[in-house]
Amino acid sequence: QVQLVESGGGLVQPGGSLTLSCAASGSIFSFSVMGWYRQAPGKQRELVASITRGSTTNYSDSVKGRFTISRDNDKNTVYLQMNGLKPEDTALYYCNLKFLGSSYWGQGTQVTVSS
Repeated sequence: QVQLVESGGGLVQPGGSLTLSCAASGSIFSFSVMGWYRQAPGKQRELVASITRGSTTNYSDSVKGRFTISRDNDKNTVYLQMNGLKPEDTALYYCNLKFLGSSYWGQGTQVTVSS
């Protein structure tokens, strides 16, 4: 069973930066597609960024140029570096792992962008 544990969320002022981390248990991390999703109150969960096992990345248009996803297969960890944060980035951020048709989710970490 895969467990994902997110960390790094918090309160930040507009224009600020945060780095989210997601540590995965088990042995399939390096073979998996990793993603960060977010869900704001009253809205659907949306994909923010993803990274393949070969480190090909994909970003939503709303974060392109501001956020960077990366992975460290030796540490079983995926990161989301968030710069230039805006109030509309406020949401619960979830880590996701996809492997051979299975999908696993973390519990989420709250990011609040406010002055």
